[in-house]
Amino acid sequence: MNKDLEKILALQKEVERYNYEYYTLDNPSIADYDFDTKMKELEEMEKEYLNNNPQEDRDIFQNSPSSRVGGQVNKSFTQYEHGSPMLSLSNTYSKEEVSDFIQRAESLLGSDNLEWVSELKYDGVAVSLNYRNGKLYRALTRGNGLVGDDITDNIRTIRTIPLELRGEGYPDDFHIRGEVVFPHSAFEKHNQERIERGEEPFANPRNAASGSMKLLDSKETAKRGLDCYFYYILFDETQAGSLSELTHYERLNKAREWGFNISTYSAICLGIEDIMEFIDYWDKERHSIGVDTDGIVLKLNNTKLWERLGSTAKSPRWASAYKFKAERAKTKLVSIEYNVGRTGVVTPVAIFEKVWIDGSWVRRASLHNSDFISSMDIRLNDEVYVEKGGDIIPKVVGVDKDSRSPDSVELEYIKECPECHTPLIREEGEAGHYCPNYNHCPPQILGRFLHFISKKAMDIDGLGEERMKYLIDSGLVKDFSDLYNLQEEDLIGLGNLKTTIQEKGASNIISSIQNSKEISFERVLFALGIRFVGEVVAKRLARHYKHIDSIINTNYLELVEVDDIGDKIALSIVDYFSKQENLNLINKLKEIGLSFESKDESLGNSLEGLSLVVSGRFNHFSREGIKKAIEDNSGRVVSAISQRVDYLVAGERMGPAKRAQAEKLGVRIISEEEFISMIES
Repeated sequence: MNKDLEKILALQKEVERYNYEYYTLDNPSIADYDFDTKMKELEEMEKEYLNNNPQEDRDIFQNSPSSRVGGQVNKSFTQYEHGSPMLSLSNTYSKEEVSDFIQRAESLLGSDNLEWVSELKYDGVAVSLNYRNGKLYRALTRGNGLVGDDITDNIRTIRTIPLELRGEGYPDDFHIRGEVVFPHSAFEKHNQERIERGEEPFANPRNAASGSMKLLDSKETAKRGLDCYFYYILFDETQAGSLSELTHYERLNKAREWGFNISTYSAICLGIEDIMEFIDYWDKERHSIGVDTDGIVLKLNNTKLWERLGSTAKSPRWASAYKFKAERAKTKLVSIEYNVGRTGVVTPVAIFEKVWIDGSWVRRASLHNSDFISSMDIRLNDEVYVEKGGDIIPKVVGVDKDSRSPDSVELEYIKECPECHTPLIREEGEAGHYCPNYNHCPPQILGRFLHFISKKAMDIDGLGEERMKYLIDSGLVKDFSDLYNLQEEDLIGLGNLKTTIQEKGASNIISSIQNSKEISFERVLFALGIRFVGEVVAKRLARHYKHIDSIINTNYLELVEVDDIGDKIALSIVDYFSKQENLNLINKLKEIGLSFESKDESLGNSLEGLSLVVSGRFNHFSREGIKKAIEDNSGRVVSAISQRVDYLVAGERMGPAKRAQAEKLGVRIISEEEFISMIES
């Protein structure tokens, strides 16, 4: 072996050992500065080696510790089948159901002397990792349980996940499954950084972890400080030697020796009493460990008995999950605020005396609409019961009417907009009230600007809610067209101490604004923020009418003939274009150079009126590419098989469940080649 390569491989092992000591054992043997120095040395040695050996495979260092900082941007996620299906666990929500599950297993096995492993159930994103010859080979999301997305590049950035295994005795080829989580400390740090950049903070760690796994740029994933706990190993029992004789608990301990992060919050329980004691303890202590959990997982310890119990189509019979009850607290309703969204919809929000629920203080919760308030008979100064739906979003679930004051009066819903005092409207058949003062109600103006600059609309970076509010309040922008007249000097110094725009930031914002002139007509139409016109409807309108003037000059009867346009949407479109100030805005945006015409001359109608589901991998298209081809030919992409679907476009490695469902419902299954023939004809 080349001596330079030997030195690099030796340094890789050394750095990975330090990494393991720091992140997994929490017992570092080297100072941070020294670690960073060695990492930099390793990166330079690898770079120099590859430059001097251009014939060498560029993936030779793919499992190096240096890969944890992230690599090239991934254009899309490739899908692969799981080695064996990722089944979901059956859920129990009461101790009685747990007892029934245990007794059922005992009855089927003819024994009441079974060992159960009780483990904390982490609330994150399920992943499955494949190791070959001791090295990380591939990582997949759960997907539909049969097929998952390849997220190997992102998984490599998680420092507690071994890229190369330690010790010995591991199978040559095996899968291990775990849960990627966003630790509370890292989540709070990342949210604070987002706020300082003027971005919206993430709502909760679980959703943030899920989004992090699907980032196309692994360098961004690497910045987030994610972790992963492993709980289940799969290998060929006939070729694993002594490993196949180990219990589930022993296998997890082996995996810990190989370098995997295995939760220490687990125990072997002998019977229902031990299990209940474990549940009671962690129901109280789960908020102290710095990561989200939502229950307990029970697994039969004797792996030899798993096959005897077997599985249903969805869940194994040898394991089950007990979900913690949502914590409920009683607190006093102090007031009700009424928030106005960008489309004018008014949402009542309960403000109550702060109360501690599921690890955080809660002070407010949505009351949805006037019907919700009436049905629960909620009144000011009531004692209300609050819990977190799915342990995430606070909600009012009841009222303690016995404690209500005798002089309590029914709540009267507001009749005017709380911001601009315009009389509210409630359309027939709608649950909510809304403010019709579209162009002059302050929160609607701010909301529309935020919608206009959002990633799915005009994709203008660098302007979050605070900065946008400064621009509006300072009078620099009154409508969307004013954004395109901004100069760098208008932006420099704008904001408060935390979000002040510097020269470089101002330059980037102006550049992003100018780049947005290249955004397609359908996204410009979506960006206008017309009520009820979402992405799909905007796309349908742009491709049907081709030009904004055709939409302006259409009428209600013509609109309802277009796919996906119902009465409510048609009326909203007609109303929007009947207002002169909206027409004036569009004329100004036209002069600026925004696209109000479909420029793609290749749009066809070969799939007009047809609904198609896409599944599997394709040779001539990416998944997004084939969906775009369907829409470019006037077809409709839907996600689920139903009787309304005309075709299932089946690629390689399509899941058998989707094929079986299509065959059952009589949906025609076509190949990629047949699809190409359809659109070319």
